[in-house]
Amino acid sequence: MTNTLVLDVDGTLVDTNFHHAVAWFRAFRRFDITVPTWRLHRSIGMGGDKLVTAVAGEHVEREHGDELRKAWEVAFEPMLAEIRPLEGAHRLVAAALEQDFAVVLASSGKRHHVDHYLKLIDASGIPSTSSDDVEDTKPAPDLIEVALRRVDRASRAVVIGDSVWDCEAARRAGLPSVCLRTGGFGDAELREAGASAVYEELDELRADLTDLPMA
Repeated sequence: MTNTLVLDVDGTLVDTNFHHAVAWFRAFRRFDITVPTWRLHRSIGMGGDKLVTAVAGEHVEREHGDELRKAWEVAFEPMLAEIRPLEGAHRLVAAALEQDFAVVLASSGKRHHVDHYLKLIDASGIPSTSSDDVEDTKPAPDLIEVALRRVDRASRAVVIGDSVWDCEAARRAGLPSVCLRTGGFGDAELREAGASAVYEELDELRADLTDLPMA
């Protein structure tokens, strides 16, 4: 039976979380709403369909939700050229494939953003998801379930992410999770959210590939 790595992208393979927080801050300010960037950062990792309510309340979602998401995209787009891969991203994917893991990326990002990130980590042939594929994003399990259907082999799997939202989505999908500190969450809170292990960097995780929990 094949082992599958279900990889989050933003904050896990590419260094985007703080860019996203700034873009959301600017989007809210267009509507004269101030959400502290620390609160925005703590919500990065959940989909945009969840984030507005999480940081600003249901009334803001009702009044401005779709417009805020469009404003976020406008604010984030110029930052795309600044995004860099996290150290070890390509090495992790390459090592997993060499060791006959199936690899799939479970991202709730925009499709053209995901395609750009795939090029950055030299992984254009890897199956992936985007926000176009589901109506309900993380911490719902839908993206993980879609990602698994794109791996055309019977397999056991583990979710690799950088946020408590990845851990929750993995738990709801019935899978174990391991996390990176690269998203800005602390070791203790990631473990409390369900992560079986927490790594400082991708190369450390790569060294433990054969020992990751699978279900």
